[in-house]
Amino acid sequence: MNTVKIWSRRMAVALAVPGVLMAALWTGAAAPARAAEVVVGQVAPLSGVLASTGEQMVLGGKIYFDSVNASGGVHGATIRHEVVDDAYKVAETVRLTRAMLARPEVVALYGFAGTANITQLLTDGVLEQGGAALVAPYTGGESLRNPFNPWIFHVRAGYGDEAEHMVQQLTTLGMNRIAVMYQDDGFGKAGLAGVEAALAKRNLKLVVSAGYERNTDKVDDAVAAIKAVDVHAVIMIAINKPAAAFIQRYREQGGGAQLYNISVVNPDELVKLAGLKNAHGLGISQVVPYPYRPLLPVVREYHTLLKKYAPGAEVNYTSFEQFLGAKVLVEALRRAGPAPTRAKVVKALESLQNYDLGGVTLGYSPTNRIGSRYVEVTVIGSNGRLMK
Repeated sequence: MNTVKIWSRRMAVALAVPGVLMAALWTGAAAPARAAEVVVGQVAPLSGVLASTGEQMVLGGKIYFDSVNASGGVHGATIRHEVVDDAYKVAETVRLTRAMLARPEVVALYGFAGTANITQLLTDGVLEQGGAALVAPYTGGESLRNPFNPWIFHVRAGYGDEAEHMVQQLTTLGMNRIAVMYQDDGFGKAGLAGVEAALAKRNLKLVVSAGYERNTDKVDDAVAAIKAVDVHAVIMIAINKPAAAFIQRYREQGGGAQLYNISVVNPDELVKLAGLKNAHGLGISQVVPYPYRPLLPVVREYHTLLKKYAPGAEVNYTSFEQFLGAKVLVEALRRAGPAPTRAKVVKALESLQNYDLGGVTLGYSPTNRIGSRYVEVTVIGSNGRLMK
């Protein structure tokens, strides 16, 4: 049995058995790539506060790569999707990415998480030195988009786009007293800046902003600060656990403002952690189309492959977003030809102008790396499911 088949079986088992994904799979060790393989590297948060999101990120790519491999691969080469765990820690992201890029067989990077993590890769010149594209990072941080850098190909809209959409919706409804609860790092500050800019555009200012420490759910000070003022809405720039902690404590202490969160949360986990009574009515901005109803061809494809390659998994915004990113990367690998190099993959990605993934169109060019600015807002309904 070859290395690829062994890896695929291990992945299938991990996805089927809760907890195995964290405990046994992502060792970072791999046999050297064979001539008939194309290696794609992913650094993802498979442990720590963002672990459930990391699982979904990996799953979305895996089901598409598995499908491509089952159909003969790309120009006859099997895609080897190698994943290592950075636990959402900036230093680990940098260390693991350097190690990946030291291996010439890794032709592209895919699906990293964390604004601060990826910003550090740029600051340290890791991507530039490696010369590899990073496709579909799970972040909308403006520091990764402006000023322009040639290495990151974004599938999602930026946090500024999300903030603008939420503020527009709120102010249209006459809700102009707005607070922000944010993660005190590059991610949270990017979202905070986006909200401030959207308000300034309307000659408004934040009533209050309150941060919490990265990699914790210590939100009591933020709850107290926001609860102490009269606001119509609170926009949270937070990940699952701290967002859930804020929702629960704010509501249980009598906070009545409309709550919103930026797109990087799992509504199922929020309901589980905060309780449906508290999470009901939460607005969540989204940067890809609604994946729960298979109305678009690409959503139907996602549903089909999810059932085939991960039958125990449920539809999820994060896995769908990364599924779209995997489709972008595979098309670039096809266009790069039968002997892809890092430089050829970058050029191929630049050629994806107005590229239709199946009802979702993305576009890049030599001077543009932002594939989409799509944003809509969903709401957690009375049954705990997302509604449009």
